[in-house]
Formats: sequence, structure tokens, C-alpha cells
Amino acid sequence: MTATMTANALTGQMIIAGTPVRGTGRQIRGFDPAAGTPLEPVYHHGDSSHVDAACAAAAEAFAPYRATTSEQRAQFLEAIATNIESLGETLVARTVAETGLPQARITGEVGRTTGQLRLFAGVLREGSWNGARIDTPQPDRTPLPRPDIRQRFIPMGPVAVFSASNFPLAFSVAGGDTASALAAGCPVVVKAHDAHPGTSELVARAINDAVAQSGMPAGTFSLLFGTGQELGIALVGDPRIKAVGFTGSRSGGLALVAAAAARPEPIPVYAEMSSINPVFLLGGALDSRGAELGKAFVGSLTMGSGQFCTNPGLVIAVDGPGLDAFVGAARAELSGAPATPMLTPNIARSYTSGVESLSQAAQLVSRGEVSGSETCGQAALFTTDAQSFLASEALQAEVFGSSSLIVRCADADEMHTVTERIEGQLTATVHADDSDLDAAATLLPLLELKAGRILFGGWPTGVEVCHAMVHGGPFPATSDSRSTSVGSRAIERFLRPVAYQNIPKTLLPSAIADGNPDHLWRRIDGQLTQD
Repeated sequence: MTATMTANALTGQMIIAGTPVRGTGRQIRGFDPAAGTPLEPVYHHGDSSHVDAACAAAAEAFAPYRATTSEQRAQFLEAIATNIESLGETLVARTVAETGLPQARITGEVGRTTGQLRLFAGVLREGSWNGARIDTPQPDRTPLPRPDIRQRFIPMGPVAVFSASNFPLAFSVAGGDTASALAAGCPVVVKAHDAHPGTSELVARAINDAVAQSGMPAGTFSLLFGTGQELGIALVGDPRIKAVGFTGSRSGGLALVAAAAARPEPIPVYAEMSSINPVFLLGGALDSRGAELGKAFVGSLTMGSGQFCTNPGLVIAVDGPGLDAFVGAARAELSGAPATPMLTPNIARSYTSGVESLSQAAQLVSRGEVSGSETCGQAALFTTDAQSFLASEALQAEVFGSSSLIVRCADADEMHTVTERIEGQLTATVHADDSDLDAAATLLPLLELKAGRILFGGWPTGVEVCHAMVHGGPFPATSDSRSTSVGSRAIERFLRPVAYQNIPKTLLPSAIADGNPDHLWRRIDGQLTQD
């Protein structure tokens, strides 16, 4: 398959180790939520035989793929990025049609996706991902001599990646999970999301082309379609899969975690699942700019129809005039917010159901504009008091879309109580002025235990792809709070350490060989050095 073929008309096929394959299961189509119409072509779900073929190919590819050099894998990731960019308007137009998201958003997401791939190419060339450590022998040590011990990271094996609905590119077929797993030296089997099959096929072809162009084993990458209970559980249960990356619902993530734990050989599942991303408004900030904050909050809440995993679904503040000003400005701003398409009819229906549950347990502040389309989400803002919030599971549940709840606390102690009782989150945002710094100092240790990313100022929507980013957090935000799915540390999820004791010098991997042939920073006898 050539780069030119990548831009041709969609075929409705999966790709298993470089070979286009038509599924045999249920028919699916992309759906244009803005127009309310299905899209061609027809796709079909795969079955257990397709899982077996993809996993067998990935297992066969693992040994030669992990033996490639860092530079070879870096060039491979860059080739994927170039191929995705070469799709140009073909990719953007199809993704817009399948998601209802605006062209500017999708164009930006293309850049984020290719940027992630190039970030990991840089990580591979820099080399610290190897985790190289050497403790030199001490033959004269008493009472026992110390042997020569060296350590490095190696890839875990084939990885299953489950694409997200809300980021059809950056958390999808060539998203962060795929990029970091491929960088680590792990072949990848992707289960595409049914919401954007055409986008998935286009990107899969771009990856497949890069596999061929870079001389990688064909089984380095495969793309499958199918349901979680049928194909997804089979994929996680396949003994050749050694780790899983997932972005989606709590129920879906927990099902995969359970399936992985029930295997004869349990494997790690890195699942990003549920987060309502609390925003804390401290007194000084509210008194000085409550109305300004209220208006800006609505902009974050309604961005992309609220379909971000970091959408601000909860606001926590001490009651008073400043909070009243915030609520008043948010009410006015939200009332003019247009109803915008949601990603799929099912997501729109779930959002409507979630808003209905909130309306039965909390006081309505404002609704956005009404739309006659069932696929459009009408923004909603509610308020309640702290005691009611703490007593209600419904008020603490995530509603995926542009809906949020304001919790009015009687005082700072009650705000701390609410903070201690909320579940784990991807983000926690604090708005504070200089007069609030003492209060913020007491709040910050609580937030460290609740969130993977803490922001002062700004809004949580939008995740910078960089080395210091953490996109993770305590359960149920993720199934493993020790990792991140965004940023260069994401590669660590798919690596494991191996120690080499008294290995003959000629057999040592280059990362821990004498003379430092890869010119890495290594920890030798506890000291970080490039010697």
C-alpha cells in the first residue's frame, strides 16, 4: 500500500498486519450528527477470528520490532506523522462529518496527533526512557562482594488500544496510547470506535503505509472494529496481549480491568474513565472578579458541546456576594449558548438523561438555547448546597456534556469536607487572588490526593502535550494513578525493568554496555553521568 493509496476512497475494511479485511459481524456506519444522516461506506464488526489473527501477527512482530534501534522507531513515528498530514482535507472533512466538531477543532487535533508522534520520536533519541543504571562490582567488599548489576527498561509486548469517542484523532487510532506503545517497542492492536470508522480507516492506512515505508514487521499494527463485550473482551483476554490502553466510560473501563485481572496471566490496564474536574473559587478571586469568572467558566463548559474528559462539571465555593456575581454572569452567558451537535445519538441521549437526573436533585440555574435536533446538547447549569451534594450519588456522577453543578459551601471548613469526599479526578482548578494564598495553601495538599493535574487560573479543558503533563489521576479518573496518558512519561506504561547481573560484556545491551555507545545519561553507582 502506498502513501498515494491512503487518500483514496474509503473501503469499509479493517487492517490486520497490513492486509485489508472485511468484518463479518454487525454493520456500522459513520453518522453526521450535524446533518442527522448516516455516512458511507458500511463497515462490519470483527470477531474472535480477527482478534486471533491480529494478536498472532503482533506476537510474531514483537521480537523483530523491539530489536529495532531508537532511531529506527523515531523515524517510523515521524513517518506516521507525515502520512497523517498528507491526508490533508480528506481527513479533516471526514472527521468533521463523523463528529459534528468544527473544522478548526479538527485541524488543531491533527496537529496535536502528529505532535505527539514527533514528541515520542524525540524521547527515543534523547534516551532517558531506557532507565539505564549500573552498579559496578565491588569484589573486595566484606562480608560479601558485590556483583556487577545493570538495569534497563524493555518493552512489555503487544498492546491493545481502545479508541475514544470524543477525540477522534488525538486519543484514537494514532493517539497517545498508540504513539507511546510504538515508541516503547510494542506492536499495537487498535479497537477503533464505532463513532468515527471512516476517520479510523484513513489514519490506520497512514500507519500501515509507514510500517511498510520504514521496514517494520507487518504485525506491528492492526485495526479492528467491534463491540466491547464481544471483540473487546476477547482482545484483552488474548494471552499475547501484555497491556491495555483505554479511554472511555467507567463501565467500559472496569469491564476491561476485570477481564484483564481474570486472565491466567493478569496484565495492566491503563483506563481513563470518569472525572467531573472540580473548580474551586476562593473568596478573594470571587470578590474581585466573580462576574468575569462566571462568563469565562461558561466558555469552558460549552466548548465542544462539553465533550471533554476535563470538562468543568463541578464548581465549589463559599456562599456569598462574590459567588452570587459568578452565578449571575454564568446564568446570563449560558442562556445564549447555542445547542450544538454531540458526537453520536447515543451520547446525546445519555447527556439528556444525565441532565434529567440532575434536575431532580438540584436547582436549575440556567439552560442554553433549545434545538429541534435530537443529536444536539442543550447546556445546563445547576446549584445545590454542600450537605445535599454530599448526601447524593446522583449529584456526584459525571454527566458527559456541557452540564455543571455549583456547590455552595457555608464556610472554608465545609469546602474542605466536600473536597475530601469527592472521587479521584483528572484535574482540579483553583481561582485565587493574592489574598487567597493562605487558604489555597491549606487546600493544595487535599487536591494533591484527588487529582492528577492541579491548575491555578484558567480552565481545565485542553491538555498540553509536553514532558511535564499528567493526564491521569486517582480512581475513577483512571484505573492506575501512577501513570499518565499524555506527555513523554506515557511511554513508561509499556516498559518494565530488567536487571542484568554479571552478564558477559559482549552480551550486554548497548544502553548499559561499557563505553556508553549510545551516549546516554546513566546512573552509575548512584551518580547521574554521561561518561
